[in-house]
Amino acid sequence: MKILVTGANGQLGCELQKVSIKNPSMRYIFTDCAELDITNANSVNAFFTLHKPDFLINCAAYTAVDKAESDYENAMLINAEAVANLAEACKISNAVFFHISTDYVFDGKTPAAYVETDSTNPVSVYGKTKLVGEKNALAYSKSIIIRTSWLYSSFGNNFVKTMLRLSSERKNIKVVADQTGSPTYAEDLAVAILKITEKIIENPQNMKTGIYNFSNDGQCSWYDFAKEIIKLGNKNCLIEPVSTAEYPTAAQRPQYSLLSKEKIKTDYDVNIPHWKTSLERCINQMKY
Repeated sequence: MKILVTGANGQLGCELQKVSIKNPSMRYIFTDCAELDITNANSVNAFFTLHKPDFLINCAAYTAVDKAESDYENAMLINAEAVANLAEACKISNAVFFHISTDYVFDGKTPAAYVETDSTNPVSVYGKTKLVGEKNALAYSKSIIIRTSWLYSSFGNNFVKTMLRLSSERKNIKVVADQTGSPTYAEDLAVAILKITEKIIENPQNMKTGIYNFSNDGQCSWYDFAKEIIKLGNKNCLIEPVSTAEYPTAAQRPQYSLLSKEKIKTDYDVNIPHWKTSLERCINQMKY
């Protein structure tokens, strides 16, 4: 079996490269924009014809949430139009299509954890383009969309690395305390995706498609998250809570975007660690 990964230089792509070593029975093709331009349908079709992947894991995305507000065309090209190219190529080659989406497809005004069937209402360009991408992926019957939130890793740029850096430069940091959700350690998501591929290979008849949520268990605000990062990083820095109104950004964020993970746990027996446990693992990895 052959697994193609797009966006392989991003946080999730790098984690997939790391955990794939533990699963040598599969063949992996890791690509980023230099090897495969997913916005070009002809390039995508030619690549699929040559390599004939059995699975595609699309980690490529336009993730600059604030920049997207003034860069709609590029965000739509990567988050939506490219997804249609990939879905069509998977359809022609009968490959299973994993596509990564986001909690930002919701407006965050629901006081309970979102389930996969809840109504979407994105409040940012990023969220709107990702929602179109979901619809483009779902046009193909063998698509598995995984919505995730607050992704971080020992690779790339993310909130955890930013807090650790700033805490070495400043005596205090102001962090938003009225936005709630759950962080996602990209390594945990990578492990979950590869476990699902193994289950599909073992018994293709048991494959379930559609939308799934995945983030680490538990919930917190960005302020709570930052405090835990500082504690685990042994940093001497004061984290001060502020409201969203006190910290304006170009893009609006959902206020409450906790994702329910019951469906992925039930359908694919995925084990999901608590966010504090995973954060400690990640920060310990960064120390070495």
